[in-house]
Amino acid sequence: MPALKIRIKKNRDGTAVLTCVREDGTTAWQRQEGPRAAFFPLHDLTHFAVETILEHRRGFYGLVAEGWDFADFGTPWPRGPLPADADPSELIVGFLDAERASGIAWSAQDLAEKAAGYFANQGISAPPLGVTDADLARIREMRAELFERWASVPAGETLELNFEVPATPHPRPVDAKNEVG
Repeated sequence: MPALKIRIKKNRDGTAVLTCVREDGTTAWQRQEGPRAAFFPLHDLTHFAVETILEHRRGFYGLVAEGWDFADFGTPWPRGPLPADADPSELIVGFLDAERASGIAWSAQDLAEKAAGYFANQGISAPPLGVTDADLARIREMRAELFERWASVPAGETLELNFEVPATPHPRPVDAKNEVG
């Protein structure tokens, strides 16, 4: 069994349900209704693309595989804040969600600048993201394929993906143009 089996169900009533089944058989799930039902499946698929292409071990899906529940990712933060060694998946996914909404493909330099601004506003000293334009192109390609698969899922059916947590952190090449902080 993969580290995490991801299931996104497109319900007949327009809602969506994300269910993650861990290797030990435990699950985490969340139902999305209204506008969230249209947004979150695409957001969750973007996470899959980002974390797979960039080989993030401790992004959203990696933490869920470790035992985090969806409620652990926000107020009141039952587990405390995100671990210091968490991968910056959410930041990158947010960037790609905003990009998708704008209709303009941004560069790795744009991502680096937005990340630097975010980290500065949060008072965080962060290492360079090391995300290149080639990485973004691969993420966008995978995301487009996932979006097509999701669009073809009939109401009442489920899209299923297997997420594997990389065994070791993948060293990211750092491009001087992409350095953050």
